[in-house]
Amino acid sequence: MPAVTVVVMTRNRREQLLRSVPQHSRPLIVVDNGSTDGSVEALRSRHPEVNVIALDRNVAAVARNIGVRAATTPYVAFADDDSWWVPGSLEQAAAVLDGHPDVALLTGAVLIGDDGVLDPFTSALEGSPLPGRDDGAGVPVLGFMACAAVVRRSAFLEVGGFDRVVEFVGEEERLALDLADHGWQLRYLPDLLIRHLPEPGDRPAGARRRRVARNDVLTAAMRLPVSFTARRVLRHAAAGRDGRLGVLLAVPRLPLALRHRRPIGRPVQDAVRLLESGRTARPGGA
Repeated sequence: MPAVTVVVMTRNRREQLLRSVPQHSRPLIVVDNGSTDGSVEALRSRHPEVNVIALDRNVAAVARNIGVRAATTPYVAFADDDSWWVPGSLEQAAAVLDGHPDVALLTGAVLIGDDGVLDPFTSALEGSPLPGRDDGAGVPVLGFMACAAVVRRSAFLEVGGFDRVVEFVGEEERLALDLADHGWQLRYLPDLLIRHLPEPGDRPAGARRRRVARNDVLTAAMRLPVSFTARRVLRHAAAGRDGRLGVLLAVPRLPLALRHRRPIGRPVQDAVRLLESGRTARPGGA
């Protein structure tokens, strides 16, 4: 029996989805966020063995939660509609998770494009300054990219998965903070490989910077001390127009964020402080 289910979240990216699906191992669950480009119909026609969950609206990253709940394996690997895990990586991840019951999440090396260039965020994870044991489970981290994570299903559900406050871009941070606050380990293993083939100009840089700033502030409002939140606001405001607009975009959603506020404990706060002091491997893969 397989130990890992792959869960892919998608919306209106039919061609990317049809290119990547053959690369995934099975079982595979695709959660579609209300696509209108024929993604669902095309996938069901060409790959009837895939479990396609078609939503009637876009719920952003929360779609992954739906996929995790539908999975029946102990571990779930996330992928985007333009990424996939290199053969052998998921088997290795399952073996590591089997042998380290305190590890909730493993992330690996993301290789971008046909040339397989190492993603800069992966390099940041490799340099994580967080202390930890040399136990074969990888480098201790407090951040990951959602398209490059294998999670222990029970731990993911324990902390509620992704949330509807940040929606998308940087949605990893709150999950990473909550897993660590519940006593779980997050590790980076360079032997786990993910191919990522984003389309050029797929996501406009300015819009992404604004969303990153918005969600950075919202996540801090949900989980971090007020002083941390204030520093983030000031940092983004000083970063330029997109940063300032992102902070302003956070304001209408602050009441929702504060309704979900549950500050993390001091040990995880100290880890965040250490990471932010060097601005490396900060929680969240955006």
